[in-house]
Amino acid sequence: MTPTTAPGSYYERVGELRFKPTAHAGGAWADDEQHFSPVGGLIAHAIEQHLAASRPDSGLAVARISYDILGRIALDECEITVETVRPGRTIELLEAVLSIGGRAVTRARAWLLTSLDTSAVADTSVERLGAPEEFESWPMDELWPGGYIGSVEVRRRAGAVPGRSAAWIRTPLDLVAGEPSGALASYLALVDTANGIAVRQSPREWMFPNTDLTVHLHRQPSGGWTGLDTSVSFGPGGHGVTSTVLHDVHGPVGTAAQILTVRPLPGS
Repeated sequence: MTPTTAPGSYYERVGELRFKPTAHAGGAWADDEQHFSPVGGLIAHAIEQHLAASRPDSGLAVARISYDILGRIALDECEITVETVRPGRTIELLEAVLSIGGRAVTRARAWLLTSLDTSAVADTSVERLGAPEEFESWPMDELWPGGYIGSVEVRRRAGAVPGRSAAWIRTPLDLVAGEPSGALASYLALVDTANGIAVRQSPREWMFPNTDLTVHLHRQPSGGWTGLDTSVSFGPGGHGVTSTVLHDVHGPVGTAAQILTVRPLPGS
């Protein structure tokens, strides 16, 4: 199925649980796949809507979300189901499954914790990134192809070296056409980009896609810019890890990790 070319969003809702990707959701490794960054945001959007419908005044907030990528995510209509795995008044576990053509391609689990006022002890030893305007505009689409990469604005810190970089990312596009998205879903829709900002080897010679993404949050992020302070490590046995400290414009908010399968690009 050919994706639509709606200019202002990554997805269009085509049913109660179904979404159709636009060309802006296109992947970096293949033009007939979805980039996982908007997929992660879409799943978070579905989780937020599930929570709003089932427990609107619960006071629960996502503290961890872990995505397992089970297979190729085709640039095609997808369906998302969300269920409560472990209900609770102060701690709850949700599971979301994204399916294409009746096959599950991503499974996510989100731990929700009750929100309390702990501002008196709030602190972190993580240093803040410089402001987005202190970073240099970076044409990421000169290194990476795909509709998603072409849709984002990237500012990268000067002095990036292979495997180590920091960047701010934002997008002018809506996640789902005609629907407001929460700050968390909008923020998470950009986090998977981390694997592409501090490349250790050229993606024209090596493949290093991630098979998961796990995000831990000590503070709920605000929308707008997503800050990524990223390190990439390759091991000798075909495996790698992308590790990121996450920021918004107010400071650090948590961490993200991605496991990589590293292999030479066929024909390189």
